[in-house]
Amino acid sequence: MSTENEGTAVPPAPSAPPVPVDSPAAGNQPQGAPADASQGRPPYAPPTPPAPPASAAPGQQGVQGSAPDASWPPPPPPSTPSYGGGGDGPASPGGPGGPGGPGSWGAPHQQPAPQQPAPKSGRGRGGLFAGVLVAALVAGGLGGGLGYTLAENNDDSGSTTVAASDTGGSLKRDPGTVAGVAARSLPSTVTIEAESTSGEGGTGTGFVFDKQGHILTNNHVVAEAVDGGKLTATFPDGKKYNATVVGHAQGYDVAVIKLQNAPTTLKPLALGDSDKVAVGDSTIAIGAPFGLSNTVTTGIISAKDRPVASSDGSADSKASYMSALQTDASINPGNSGGPLLDAQGNVIGINSAIQSASNGLGGTGQAGSIGLGFAIPINQAKYVAQQLIKTGKPVYAKIGASVSLEETTDGAKITDQGVGGAEPVEPGGPAADAGLKPGDVITKLDDHVIDSGPTLIGEIWTHQPGDKVTVTYERGGKEHTVELTLGSKTGD
Repeated sequence: MSTENEGTAVPPAPSAPPVPVDSPAAGNQPQGAPADASQGRPPYAPPTPPAPPASAAPGQQGVQGSAPDASWPPPPPPSTPSYGGGGDGPASPGGPGGPGGPGSWGAPHQQPAPQQPAPKSGRGRGGLFAGVLVAALVAGGLGGGLGYTLAENNDDSGSTTVAASDTGGSLKRDPGTVAGVAARSLPSTVTIEAESTSGEGGTGTGFVFDKQGHILTNNHVVAEAVDGGKLTATFPDGKKYNATVVGHAQGYDVAVIKLQNAPTTLKPLALGDSDKVAVGDSTIAIGAPFGLSNTVTTGIISAKDRPVASSDGSADSKASYMSALQTDASINPGNSGGPLLDAQGNVIGINSAIQSASNGLGGTGQAGSIGLGFAIPINQAKYVAQQLIKTGKPVYAKIGASVSLEETTDGAKITDQGVGGAEPVEPGGPAADAGLKPGDVITKLDDHVIDSGPTLIGEIWTHQPGDKVTVTYERGGKEHTVELTLGSKTGD
């Protein structure tokens, strides 16, 4: 599946669905996922505001993978969707806001031109207008013993008022509620602003990874600041810190930054186990959609092992691949790099891409969430982050063979030619040792169905070098199975 990193239109998802997820054991799973606060009643429909000018909507980016080598992310073809700047898109990373238009992330910003007045509040740093709809709040009944008092009125109107015994500010919010999780987690999230030496950049999100001041986020959130740019991280209490990039992995779309003069009071978010997540589990996303910092949204896990390929849409861009957690929690440009939490507040993923519908106007305006968001599983992100902190470079698992990146439903075909004139099957590599040859079509990796090259790459990267995997492939109309040990490649 190709997607955008929170902000761009993405090509259609692969026709082959992800492998069905076994129902969790009755003894180990809750009887039902907590109900979402927005379910069970029709949504409020605010008055339709005037349509903003086409120039006010930054273009969204689509993301599609096109890497000839299953062990490495090659440059995607021109049609590859780009990152959607915040975690949304037809599987586009939901990262930082980049310059408006296709291929940009999140809420873009640029330094104001000399002699120009500073932008007014309500506009993004890149001139992205944030319209705010003001709607009347409809109060729902509070269950569980609502106390109220009838106020007598002696005038002729016959008016009777009802007063609640408790107001919102005095209610007790248990740790397991969304409000409780948000109260504990928000202080450990940051809004990241990345700016290149030319003044271009965007806004994204990150969260405290350890007490040493390391912040975990997406690669595309900080990419602009990698080569001598400026990077800052702002906490919900308004405290702002300069930061540096410790390491970044373009293929995984993961990066680690470190706060300068980090406070000693940092509280890392607890990391969950993304392998144990079940479809239907509740999710909570935190981020800065369109620059609106400290935004909390909720949803559920809609699917697991969803193959996603994404890039920034530029001609020389390389794709990022993941076997993602899909969620319907609202994710928009600027959410990229933020945590996807479970109902207990444990991090189960990093919000990275979204699927977005066309704006319907024939333009390239940046779309928003349609309930199809994608997150990098935290088990994979944790491994990558630890490598980046240790060596500054990512380590990728590989099979040592180049595969076609065309989106099909037949499997991942080993190409007849390798990248840059190299052999399609690396001599002495894992695939060669297992007897794989050009023309073989890989249809399964362990129990996971492989429908295309990008799906194979994303699935391989959920493993670590040295892991043993079972590969099912077709050759000459016959199916074969072989076990191989994954190799490794260091750096992008």
